[in-house]
Amino acid sequence: MKTNITNADELKEAVRRKYDAISRGKGNSEESGCCSSKADETAEYTVFSDDYTELEGYISDADLGLGCGLPTEFARIESGDTVVDLGSGAGNDCFVARREVGEQGRVIGIDFSEAMVEKARQNVEKLGYDNIEFVHGDIESMPLDYGVADVVVSNCVMNLVPDKMKAFEETYRILKPGGHFSISDIVTIGELPGALKQDAELYAGCVAGAVRKNEYLSVISQAGFQNIDIQKQKTIDLPDELLLKHLSPEELDSFRNSGNGIISITVYAEKPGR
Repeated sequence: MKTNITNADELKEAVRRKYDAISRGKGNSEESGCCSSKADETAEYTVFSDDYTELEGYISDADLGLGCGLPTEFARIESGDTVVDLGSGAGNDCFVARREVGEQGRVIGIDFSEAMVEKARQNVEKLGYDNIEFVHGDIESMPLDYGVADVVVSNCVMNLVPDKMKAFEETYRILKPGGHFSISDIVTIGELPGALKQDAELYAGCVAGAVRKNEYLSVISQAGFQNIDIQKQKTIDLPDELLLKHLSPEELDSFRNSGNGIISITVYAEKPGR
């Protein structure tokens, strides 16, 4: 049953429930995230995710297929850096980032789902790494100190945040002067149909939370960031089977012919100063 979006607290609770459930069992046909939208019990569509398997530091147990890009590949991470991953899930990007920062660096993952944080901690304990930590927290109000990070990464998470301005202001706060981020996310070209935008389940799956590309970039600029650059962009083609769960055939045809659509972008930006 579809549930309409009502307020920020209910959205956050929908996201928490969704990703708690995903953490308990990869591949559950009833639980899929941003990149694994299932139209039925037998067909899985990984239209969002990119392949991590060739990246050094990749740990398969930490890859739940919940991203829409490869931000760590573009993040210009250097040896000795402190990297913070917003919405770290089971730790996928954190383990790749650890390979880049080396033994002298530090990686901090933060996630809104306590179950995800626990899963990530289990992964790092099995590997015996002592320079990765995972904390439970809301990225609209992070339990991290000012200026802790040289680099921030995030993968398909800002969609899940009702107040994106607060999230980017918090990202600005935790970065050191002269630090930067590389964030992969879903944005739209034009408007999504109202039936898609108002569905809480699609919000938890990243679709309904997407804002227009120019609005997204404007929020980053208003938060104080400079030298904003789109490092990668790709079109997301949601399957008809998924869209028809939320749109009538006529609405689907109208959407397909509107020129509007959904894209994945990886954005780079810097905090001024050094």
